[in-house]
This record gives sequence, C-alpha cells and structure tokens, in this order.
Amino acid sequence: MQKACELQLSTMAAVLGLEDDVVEKICAETLGIVVAANYNCPGQLVISGEVAAIEMACKTLKEAGARRALVLPVGGAFHSPLMEPAREELALAIENTNFGTPKCSIYQNVTTIAVINAIEVKKNLILQLTSPVKWTQSVQNMVKDGATLFTEVGPGKVLQGLVRKIEPTVETAAAVIE
Repeated sequence: MQKACELQLSTMAAVLGLEDDVVEKICAETLGIVVAANYNCPGQLVISGEVAAIEMACKTLKEAGARRALVLPVGGAFHSPLMEPAREELALAIENTNFGTPKCSIYQNVTTIAVINAIEVKKNLILQLTSPVKWTQSVQNMVKDGATLFTEVGPGKVLQGLVRKIEPTVETAAAVIE
C-alpha cells in the first residue's frame, strides 16, 4: 500500500451531515479521481482520491450543506482505484494462501452479505483494497440476519458508536483482552 501511495499523491476526507447519494453524486461530478471509500454510518462517509479532486469535492460538499468536509491526515487514497498496485501484490499473497471453509458466516465489507465459501472470502479480501468499506450496509445486513449483539475487539469504542448510530436497538460491547 505504501508503494501505491508513493505513485500518486492522494488522500481521504471525512464528510459529515449529507446523505450518501449526495456525496456519491458530487464525487462522480468532480474532475479527477474521487470516490466514496468508507460508509461509516448514516451521515458520515469518507471519500478517497487524488489530492486536488478531494479538495475540490470538499469545497462542493460544503456548498451542498455538509456540516464538515475535512481532509484527513493520511498518506493515501485507501479503498479507491489508486490502490490497484497494492491490490495486485496482495492478490498474489492471498491466492498462495490456503483458506479453509469458514465455520461461521463472514460479513465482508465489499459484498455486505454473509459469505461461507473460502474462494469467495479470498476474492473479497483482494477486492477490499480498491473497493469502499460498506460498514453501514454490513451492519444493516447482520441485523436483518438476526444479529443482536456486536462486540468490538481491540482498543477504543469507535465501532460500537458507529453500530449504535446505524441500528440503535442492538447491544454493543467491548471484548476484554488480557
């Protein structure tokens, strides 16, 4: 991913307070490469792309009523077409790794639906580098499929907060790691 970042000056920006379809439309109408990269929760979407395109999109998004359109201090346009060189290298590594059949459904942010096929899991992992993280849609599908408890593993509570914004009726918790 670092090599891909060095090939093209790129960045990401957080957009707050606009509907996803409005952000997507503005990205599509902006000159250069700028795409939706992270669907975090309703009203919170991260865009990714070329620096100039991100800056122009942020200006237009603010004019369209975004509460914030803030360029993030990151080194690249993650989850965008600009990560293609990294995707190619990752594909080689994943294709040469043996994956067993999952013991439970895996929700991947590329498809947002339950996957239990190892070949499909591998394919989706490769696609994730250049595809948006559809967290909102993944959580919605997990709830639709019966999930009622979401446990965040790792430091912080960011994902718990996003889950509560997506579906306030579910329970969230943090895993205790000792």
